[in-house]
Amino acid sequence: MDKNSNIFLDKKILVYGLGKSGLSAYNFLKKNNDVFLYDDFKKKKNLKSYKFIQKEKFDYIIISPGIDIDKCKLSKLLKKNLKKIYTDLDVFYSYYKNDCITVTGTNGKSTTCQLLYEILLKQKYDVRLVGNIGNPILLTKNIKPKTIFVVEASSYQLEYSKIFKSRYSAILNIAPDHIERHKTLGRYIKAKFRLLKNQTKNSLGFIKKNDLLIRKELKGKKLSCKIIKVNTHKVDKIINKLNNEYFRTDANKENLSFVLSISEKLKLKKSLLIKTIQNFKGLKYRQQIIFKKRFITIVNDSKSTSFSSSVGILKSNPNIYWLLGGIYKKGDVFNLPKKYFPKIKAFIFGKNRSYFNNQLKGKVYLENFDNLKDALKKVLRLIKNEKFVKKTILFSPSAASFDSFKNFEDRGSYFNKLVKRYLNV
Repeated sequence: MDKNSNIFLDKKILVYGLGKSGLSAYNFLKKNNDVFLYDDFKKKKNLKSYKFIQKEKFDYIIISPGIDIDKCKLSKLLKKNLKKIYTDLDVFYSYYKNDCITVTGTNGKSTTCQLLYEILLKQKYDVRLVGNIGNPILLTKNIKPKTIFVVEASSYQLEYSKIFKSRYSAILNIAPDHIERHKTLGRYIKAKFRLLKNQTKNSLGFIKKNDLLIRKELKGKKLSCKIIKVNTHKVDKIINKLNNEYFRTDANKENLSFVLSISEKLKLKKSLLIKTIQNFKGLKYRQQIIFKKRFITIVNDSKSTSFSSSVGILKSNPNIYWLLGGIYKKGDVFNLPKKYFPKIKAFIFGKNRSYFNNQLKGKVYLENFDNLKDALKKVLRLIKNEKFVKKTILFSPSAASFDSFKNFEDRGSYFNKLVKRYLNV
């Protein structure tokens, strides 16, 4: 723990938002600071009132990733004190200077981080998997000087991060996303690039070489870190040797390209690296094969919340019965080459069907349903007539889940239950 350069010592601090990261920040900081709690919705004994917060002057404000500065109760206070706003990543960096491998991007963050974590674990590193993947970084215990962190960082976390630095950083890709929060695509991109902007000259920044939006943002930028451009169109020899169906899709091949590029700089043992990749099972509800027989494959990709996150798997499977629907992302566009249209039949469910119809009309076969259950039942009836043809039932919603489900996990679990019920598996 580095106390000499720590800005979060003996200070008056407001922690705003009591999700996992907010509570972890409060418990971490309260030992050495005067810490106050506030949340727009939760009511607890140790939370301060709105009136109290308005009257106080704080040295720093730590906001949770879920806080939208334009739509929260303390909006005016936050906008007046932008320079005082920090994140849990900043708090971590002020106490520890351990090496971090931080991954951001629109799609593939969790899968890339999980694979990196498993690889480093097998290579006998003291490694921790933290961040947006669900493990707040400030909950980490028994940190040693050689402990290395694999950090999944969202645009929400990076937007107000000021001092967090990562030895290795990666921007996997960028497509329009979270525009309802960031207001413009430009602001969303800048939030992602903050990760590279904060790096030092001894750091490495990995970016997707052939990503149009990344190239455009990088043009004319003077960054201290060394930039490594990962060519995801060039298939590595290791990928061709793999017998792991998980890495059949373009999206997961791209994720693996970054992992291999980072692994090369870490000088990892190649034989052990290949073995770990070969045995990688992926994460739940992320292009997860949940049922497979000779002519039928069912994929649960509930994590998909935009068209860009579904495109890779749409390219990689034959005769696709695509189940999609939910809360669409502002600015999202269906961008798939025409040659793939004939093999796709789309079954749209939910309240926002008109949006998805407008995006897909005239491109692929379409049917509409009130809910996911009815859509799946129709698909299962249709495939009975194609007994000896390979087909894929793809649940890749390309939308947020909050219209009908708590989160993508809840949505994914529900889909699995439906499959078990109707197929008796």
